[in-house]
Amino acid sequence: MAISSIKVGEYNTLQVARAFDFGLYLGEGKDVVLLPKRFVPPGVEPGDTLKVFVYHDSENRLIATTQQPFGIVGDIVKLRVVSVTKLGAFMDWGLMKDLFVPKSKQLEGMRVGGDYIVKIYLDEQTGRVAASEKIEPFLSNERLTVKELDPVDLLVYRRTDIGYVVIINNRHTGVLHFNDIFQEIQVGDSLKGYIKNIREDNKIDVAVGKVGYQRVEDEAGKVMRLLHENNGYLPYNDKSSPEEIYSFFGMSKKTFKMTTGNLYKNRKIIFTQTGIKAAEE
Repeated sequence: MAISSIKVGEYNTLQVARAFDFGLYLGEGKDVVLLPKRFVPPGVEPGDTLKVFVYHDSENRLIATTQQPFGIVGDIVKLRVVSVTKLGAFMDWGLMKDLFVPKSKQLEGMRVGGDYIVKIYLDEQTGRVAASEKIEPFLSNERLTVKELDPVDLLVYRRTDIGYVVIINNRHTGVLHFNDIFQEIQVGDSLKGYIKNIREDNKIDVAVGKVGYQRVEDEAGKVMRLLHENNGYLPYNDKSSPEEIYSFFGMSKKTFKMTTGNLYKNRKIIFTQTGIKAAEE
């Protein structure tokens, strides 16, 4: 059963209460959890505080670890199945104990070595962390918690005829259109993006990267770095093809033109007939 003041399946910042040869007890009063010796950072003493992840070990004991799982309770992530039993599947989530997916929480059965998008949750009956492949009930656009231009976390969910359906902040769904994609992506990828547009029916369009000139400023640093790495000259300009620009810079031609235009205005580069050149400082 979960301890009231310690959140199972999440990160907790706890004080070191007592130290033993086998590890540390973290917390206060009766609400303590063991951090085994192998996870104790050097030099930690009673009274210090540690950020730890809390879950149940293979013997169903509540345990703390300084390891970082691939996801915590509430997250929707892509994980790989490492074993399958009659009761369910076990997925690697970066900890010593694998994450259990009950058979009733699977869509069409899982196979060893397969990658699946799952929701990590806390089972109310057992108090243990588990995962479910049935994530649709957890997603809704009825009441939005985002607005246009907000930075968001995206998980690529599935491919459609117009782009990719993405999961936004583990709560909502949106569409990343093909004409807004300038990098190789695949289902299960985690991306940083922003809300590009919200329609009247609460359908959301998203884009990858940062919004507006904030993104241009980041790309400007990239262009200047590439110039310095190539003796101050690059054979690319507004006459170069979008494919050439993306292949070398990893950005769209539109972003390249905005970025180099901004650098030119700030007297960082010079346009030549055949490319761009770093301005002399």
